[in-house]
Formats: sequence, structure tokens, C-alpha cells
Amino acid sequence: QVQLVESGGGLVQPGGSLRLSCAASGLIFSINSMGWYRQAPGKQRELVATITSNGGTNYADSVKGRFTISRDNAKNTVYLQMNSLKPEDTAVYYCNANLRDRYYVPFDSWGQGTQVTVSS
Repeated sequence: QVQLVESGGGLVQPGGSLRLSCAASGLIFSINSMGWYRQAPGKQRELVATITSNGGTNYADSVKGRFTISRDNAKNTVYLQMNSLKPEDTAVYYCNANLRDRYYVPFDSWGQGTQVTVSS
């Protein structure tokens, strides 16, 4: 089983920045993509950003221009640089990896979530 370990969450003032990290470990055959999702109180989990192993990215409209996703394939690690944070960014952020086993069957692994709170 693949384990995802997240770090970097915390409390930040509006306009501030945070950088989230997520490292994948375990029996990994191949990685299709990694990304970040978030869930705010009373809302459904939503996509924040994803990145493929070859560098293609996708962002939610709400974070485009403020957040940047990047990865280090050698370390199986994905990052989320969050700038110009707003109170509405407050949520639990979850790391995700979409992988394939040796039979090329896709599956997902999730981190435990890290709290990001944007408040003055």
C-alpha cells in the first residue's frame, strides 16, 4: 500500500503564503498524476491542482494565478505553493496520487489531510 505524508499546513494571515508538501512511499509501480484537493466546512471536496509525471498541470479557477503545483519525480513528492491566501482558502487539504499497479490497473492513494486556516 502507498502512503502519502503531508506537511506544511497551518495558520496564516490573509495575503500570506504557505507551501504544502506531500511525499509518496511504498510499493509504487507507476504514477499517473499527483495533486491536491480540499474540503471546507459544509462543502464537498474539490480539486485544487493536479500535475502529471511529465509536468502537465491543471488548476481550479478559484486558485489559478495564486497557487502553483510542482513535483519532484525522483522523490515522488508534490508541492503546492499557495500565495495571496484568502479566508475562503481555509480547508483541509488532501494529497492524492493516482497510480497503476503492475497489471496497469489504476488506483488512488490519499493523504490524511492537513489543515490550512487563513484568518486575521
